[in-house]
Amino acid sequence: MHAATKPQVLGLMLICLAVALALRSWPITAFLVPVVLIQLATAPLAAHMVGRQAYRNGRIDEASMVVDELRDARDPDA
Repeated sequence: MHAATKPQVLGLMLICLAVALALRSWPITAFLVPVVLIQLATAPLAAHMVGRQAYRNGRIDEASMVVDELRDARDPDA
């Protein structure tokens, strides 16, 4: 899931850079920096939560998995 968040964050960073260069305003740039930092902090966490929930719900193709690191950590009630 980490690879899925990389293009999202990179795309947002490039868009923010383009906006900052186009507008050339320090207040706009100061506003865009926290936006990028928050995205860097939350995108990988959200992707991890989505992946873990898909695993718990059984919505994955177990035949295509090479290593199942969570097999022993499954809930006994599931």
